[in-house]
Amino acid sequence: MSGAANSAGRPPLGARLFVALQYLLPQHAISRLVYGATRLRFAPLKNLIIRGFVRAFRPDMTDAVEPDPLRYPTFNAFFTRALRPGSRPIDPSPRILASPVDGTVSQLGRITDGTLLQAKGIRYSLDALVAGQRDWSLRFRDGWFATLYLAPYNYHRIHMPRAGTLVDAWYVPGRLFSVNQTTAAAVPGLFARNERILCGFLDPDSLPFALILVGALNVGSMSTVWHGEVTPGHRRRVSQLPLATDRAPLELAAGMEMGLFNMGSTVILLFPPCPLAWSPALVPGRTLRVGEPLGTLG
Repeated sequence: MSGAANSAGRPPLGARLFVALQYLLPQHAISRLVYGATRLRFAPLKNLIIRGFVRAFRPDMTDAVEPDPLRYPTFNAFFTRALRPGSRPIDPSPRILASPVDGTVSQLGRITDGTLLQAKGIRYSLDALVAGQRDWSLRFRDGWFATLYLAPYNYHRIHMPRAGTLVDAWYVPGRLFSVNQTTAAAVPGLFARNERILCGFLDPDSLPFALILVGALNVGSMSTVWHGEVTPGHRRRVSQLPLATDRAPLELAAGMEMGLFNMGSTVILLFPPCPLAWSPALVPGRTLRVGEPLGTLG
């Protein structure tokens, strides 16, 4: 297994080489090439790429608005496909914290002494994750987190885990390491090193929460419904994103779409210290779909 450790507790040689190579690769240049390739409209080449992806990853198209992969105008349109209305029901109870994505639980739990668990034996700084945004760091200290990984075959739109109003958003430049299990177990501070978009919300009871969209190798684009495409091409410094309503209202109901990825990546959900009970079955490795309960508040 690619992420497994050997009997001495070290990752196998192949995994170590995979991680070491990522330090040497021109990560942003590769991702820009992928970005261009995924938007090609030349049908023979576009269809060749899509067929290869479908053979390799076998994405489930049964819930897609357009279930035929080859009818999409570009690979990116296929990859960021919309789902049929009603295919991801969500519990309307204000106490339910719902999964914002189709994906796999990487880690979850308490934020302890200002750190989050990245992988077994590896913790990283909350302050670094939120790029030194002190107000938000203080809100979440000793709170809760859930890290959810989106594999290439997953549905790649991101939804609201509960009703909320966007009150802050910013872009953070960084590296583009892969975010799979192998890399998470080997690169210190992975999620605080990668490029990311941070969106801070207040729920109807003024409880703050945040969704952090983490970029990764080959993730040529991250978008939100308020800002459109933020990466690539954004200024390479921490930048406040506008709270504009020309694209979407700042207040969104639970389950509404708030953003999307091109290629696989990770979403991190942050909550402050509050009465939150995770669902008993929610453990690392558990697969989820949008709207599935993560836990109960209050």
